[in-house]
Amino acid sequence: MSQPVVSGKFLKAEGERFLIRGVSYGTFAPGSDLSLFPPPDRIASDFRAIAQLGANTIRTYTPPSLDLLDEATRHGLRVIVGVPWPQHIAFLDSHQTRSGIRSDVRGHVERLAAHPATLLFALGNEIPPGVVRWYGRRRIEGFLGELCDEARTASPQSLLTYVNYPPTEYLDTSCFDVCAFNVFLHREADLSAYLARLHNIAGPRPLLISEAGADSMRHGEERQSALVMMQLRTAFSEGACGAIVFSWTDDWWRGGHQVDDWAFGLVDASRRPKRSYHVVQRVFRSAPFHEDQRVTWPRVSVVVCAYNAAQTIDECLTSIEALQYPDTEIIVIDDGSSDATAAIAASHAGVAVVSIANGGLAAARNVGLERATGEIVAYTDADVR
Repeated sequence: MSQPVVSGKFLKAEGERFLIRGVSYGTFAPGSDLSLFPPPDRIASDFRAIAQLGANTIRTYTPPSLDLLDEATRHGLRVIVGVPWPQHIAFLDSHQTRSGIRSDVRGHVERLAAHPATLLFALGNEIPPGVVRWYGRRRIEGFLGELCDEARTASPQSLLTYVNYPPTEYLDTSCFDVCAFNVFLHREADLSAYLARLHNIAGPRPLLISEAGADSMRHGEERQSALVMMQLRTAFSEGACGAIVFSWTDDWWRGGHQVDDWAFGLVDASRRPKRSYHVVQRVFRSAPFHEDQRVTWPRVSVVVCAYNAAQTIDECLTSIEALQYPDTEIIVIDDGSSDATAAIAASHAGVAVVSIANGGLAAARNVGLERATGEIVAYTDADVR
């Protein structure tokens, strides 16, 4: 697994776009080693089932062991490493507390950054609105910037995020690589509109939906599965770089107690799959766009006007052919080339080649428009890669 990087509004890994399809994992009751994760055999069986779900990422809320990351690698999973700190108290009042938080962040990043399963670090999650108001946004933003600097000092190449949520959406977290938000809206129109707003907040950075889900205890399994399906489909179709389902299992431990009054899991505490597991599996396997969406998309004609473009036309067409769009035609207008442009274009199966006498770009584009059968016509140059 290669080091992931930001590529526009998405992430890239192994040279290809990496669309995050994930589930949250934990926290669990402390084991004999005092970690907030299950025993190794349970982790292995969980990760096997998560991989079968079609997920490629898990999100933890506490730093995992290297053994857990090794297990994730064995199942082809990446990990968003949560680095928690005491954000629910007056953490800025004490120099010792601030220094300890910075030291912990630096230590966890140094320990885990080099592991191939590490996708990115989440340096905090949902600072309470009351704490933000008490200190003021500028002081909170300044401290988040300090944590970001500590992590970058420890590992300059690692991707970083802070997980925000709607009550504190106004915080400027632009020092982080990925803009992450926990969002639990239950109406598609509201969610779609809010994601458009979050894209404005994210700016040029990728937008990650770091938590989405529904409680099967209150809504029932059928309603839970419908809500999660809507949330994931909307997140992907609105251009998020990924989405994390909260959560993998109903087995959840928080604040020193086992939580038994909600059930957000895709599987129950004994790992019995709910209806939502199978729904999410279908969504993940078809992501980012499901078949119901694809059949409604218009046909697109891509017109490539070329003149003596033998050196670039092959790479241009290869790039266009790599597009994952269900209904596309590619038309090359050879504008009287004297080199091998037409022959190279014709070697690409499915590419229509039209040779005309040299008349210039405008004339070539008009010919392409006449031959196009798509509802949308897109022009590109032969040297575009």
